[in-house]
Amino acid sequence: MKGYKHILLAVDFFELAHTVSSKAKSLAEMYNAKLSLIHVVDNMPVPDIGYGWDASFDVDLTSEMIEAAKKRLNGFAGSLGVDEADVWVELGSPKSEITRVAEENNVDLIVVGSHGRHGLALILGSTATGVLHHAKCDVLAVRLKDK
Repeated sequence: MKGYKHILLAVDFFELAHTVSSKAKSLAEMYNAKLSLIHVVDNMPVPDIGYGWDASFDVDLTSEMIEAAKKRLNGFAGSLGVDEADVWVELGSPKSEITRVAEENNVDLIVVGSHGRHGLALILGSTATGVLHHAKCDVLAVRLKDK
């Protein structure tokens, strides 16, 4: 089996992130691969001015969310020994942004957490499922146990 050279860990800041990150770090060490991190801030809809909302409020809120995510992700990267140059915070659809960044940076394995939900949550889709179906590289979905 050919080893991995570049692993991208998708970080969602949920309480079980350490489970997913420890798998990604172990794989990176096993294959002597580069480990990178990504977090995607979901697009926030900008309300129509006709509803009485100030659109500038939404832009400021999105900017604040991105800055907070960068700060948190860089701290997380430091705990994993990942250089800030290998950390991305993107705005948009998680599945699209994760797969885009993976392709642009020659990632050969994406590691994501998956709750393995069923029913309505499954119908609505999940990030792990979206990444799995759109990625051009291998995807490891680490199963997370809901409490």
